[in-house]
Order: sequence, then C-alpha cells, then structure tokens
Amino acid sequence: MTRLETTVTLRGGAEIPQVGLGVFQVPPEQAQQVVEEALAVGYRHVDTAAAYVNESGVGAGLRAAGVPREEVFVTSKLRNGDQGYDATLRAYDDTLERLGVDALDLYLIHWPNPAAGLWQDSWRALETLLESSRVRAIGVSNFLVEHLQELASFATHLPAVNQIEVHPAFQQREVIAECERREIVVEAYSPLGQGAALESSVVREIATAHEVTPAQVVLAWHVQQGRVVIPKTTSRERMVSNADLGGLDLGAEELRAIDFLETGERLGNDPRTFALSQIR
Repeated sequence: MTRLETTVTLRGGAEIPQVGLGVFQVPPEQAQQVVEEALAVGYRHVDTAAAYVNESGVGAGLRAAGVPREEVFVTSKLRNGDQGYDATLRAYDDTLERLGVDALDLYLIHWPNPAAGLWQDSWRALETLLESSRVRAIGVSNFLVEHLQELASFATHLPAVNQIEVHPAFQQREVIAECERREIVVEAYSPLGQGAALESSVVREIATAHEVTPAQVVLAWHVQQGRVVIPKTTSRERMVSNADLGGLDLGAEELRAIDFLETGERLGNDPRTFALSQIR
C-alpha cells in the first residue's frame, strides 16, 4: 500500500497528492527519464521550477509517460529574476511553453527576495492568473512569518501552499504555526534533510522496530502531521520505497522523539537574503 493516492485539499478545492516527486538538481537531460519512471511507479505529483532549468525535460516526461494530463498535479515556481507584475505573467507563459501544458495546477513564488521589493507585485499577478482560471492554485515558497503577515495585509487571496525546508533537524515551527493559523498547506522540501535525517539513531531505531527504512520513518513523520512532501530521487527503487507508507503508523512517542531532533540548522538558503535567479 502506498501514499500516492492520498491527497490534501487546498484552498479553492484542488486536491494535491500528499507524496510527490521533487526534481531539484535533476539535470535537464535526465528529467524526462526520471519523470517517466515516477509516473510509471504511480506518482501523480511532480514539482519543478524555472530556476531548476529542467522544465522542458519534465514536460517531455509528462508527455512520454502517456498519463492523462488531468491525472498529474504539476507545480512550478517563479524565479527571482522574473518577479514583478508584468514579468510574472510573461514568466508563467514561458513555463507553460517549456512544460508543454495549458495550465499549472500550482504556481509558486519561489523566494520572497526582499531586497528586490517585487514579490508583492508578483503575488498580484498570481491572483490575476487565479481569477482568470489560468491556474488551479497559487502559493509561495520559502516565505517566513514576516512575509506571510505582510501578504495577508493586502492579498485578495491567501496562498494555498507554502513550500519550505522542513526536516527533523529544521522544523520551522513558527512558520508552520502561522501557516496553520491561515489555513495554508505546508509542503516540505528536503524532507529527509538531504539524507542527514536517515543517519539519526532515533530514526534508525524506529525503522528497525517497524521493519521499514529510515526514509519511510521520516516521511511518515511528515505526512502524519498533514504536510505534503516532495522527496527528490532519481532511483526507481527509492521512488517506490518513499511512497510505501500506507501501513506505517508512528505512535505519539515516536513522533515526539523525532521532534526532539530539532537543531535549528537550515541546509538551504536564507529567505531573508537569497536573491539569485538560477539555483542549479
């Protein structure tokens, strides 16, 4: 039994599969094969971004797999260099062209990039896309409490999703609490801490007790708390394993034991300062 069929309802009614495939750092020339493999395994949620420079490969994979477009939830993100109202609308069209799709299921502002002072105009552009039914849901990525609060002060539509770095060593509890207060779904990237969480003795002991892998334990910790996860892998075997969580139910003490692994150490970039456009 897998979690690939389990969905989370987003603001506005779209259903996002709770376990998806992330393609950060997947080279463009490999993206088609990776996406084809994932869809063959049963994944129906693929997450990419303009900044990953692999949207064309992802789109080729979507077409080659032969799965009806309406059955696959596709997310992409606005890169920093395309922020601004008009630039965002152009960037969305460019993303659709590279992917070869008529619309996205979810479009995110990839980073707040506060120094540019443009994410607010970009959000208004996303609202325009949503109101004209050109995208099913809109959201943000790497937004901290301060950014969410500012957005809420002027937005007509709140984000459906905030995609942030979350793993046992970096749990972003204040950001998650703010998202929950505003009914914004949290989507965890680097959900395994880029592999570091799998080395924890706590995680390994829980895995042994349940006769599962450490990765399955950490992913179960996420999904049992309602988060969407997008583990990145190019391995078919790990794709299957990462989704095989249906029979795994961690107890309250096990969940708390993983909670105690918090160190506050971020692996990725700081949303208050990150300003690059391409991040591959």
